[in-house]
Amino acid sequence: MNRYLSIAAALCFSVAAFGQGVPAVQAPATAAANNVAIPPPTPPGPKLVEPPPVTTVPDLTRYLNDPVMLLFCTEQVAQFNGRDADMIFIGDSITRNWLGPGKAVWDANWAPRNALDFGIGGDQTQHVLWRMENYPIARLHPKVAVVLIGTNNTHNSPQEIAAGVKAILDKTQAMYPGIKIILNSIMPNKRANDLMMSANAIIRTYADDKTIFYLDLVPLMPPVGDNWKGLSADHLHPDASGYQLWTDALLPLVNRFLPAPVTPAPVTATQP
Repeated sequence: MNRYLSIAAALCFSVAAFGQGVPAVQAPATAAANNVAIPPPTPPGPKLVEPPPVTTVPDLTRYLNDPVMLLFCTEQVAQFNGRDADMIFIGDSITRNWLGPGKAVWDANWAPRNALDFGIGGDQTQHVLWRMENYPIARLHPKVAVVLIGTNNTHNSPQEIAAGVKAILDKTQAMYPGIKIILNSIMPNKRANDLMMSANAIIRTYADDKTIFYLDLVPLMPPVGDNWKGLSADHLHPDASGYQLWTDALLPLVNRFLPAPVTPAPVTATQP
């Protein structure tokens, strides 16, 4: 147990250190040059058994078993050393993949708004809560948060999933007073669709249209054959068209709270 506690301490230090500009562990030269802390290697020996998923209690067991999965999130947050993020996207692989299949849409619409992608593949609500508590993101002062989480909590009830989503909303509001939160419905998926639609029926009630705004993506993603519009062949993650669909739905809300950046007009040469 002491060995695992030591790993946990090293992992937490690795996450926090880059926010201070201090490398936590020996890192490759390219990463060190970019001031990115590299998580320690996966410990040898048997993996820790992940506890039963309690959606409202922060948990880091999956990161102890595979600390490298934190690297993407670490690199993304490190890019905001010394500057604010005007937007933060909070979630799992669906959020992470804005910089995968959705990258062209991200670069055109969200990168110009100083948006942070705070997603990790496979995360459940309890994992997101741990990251929110242990990454130095409170200093970023975003004006808008886009939250989509819960699809990986397949071993929980709709009520438990909704409670985890509520805990993330509460945590976001506590970290960023006055922030506007766009709470997205869980997308359709073949893995546990009935469960997630039942969870959606609860989480939609969290919107007050003052600080929390619910964006229901389900009507925008109708069934198409054995899949849903905007989803890739895995029946779970959006493809490029899905990220465009999501962006088109998000923009009217985001524009209410965060004006679009002004693109300077091109300078044309004058004739002598």
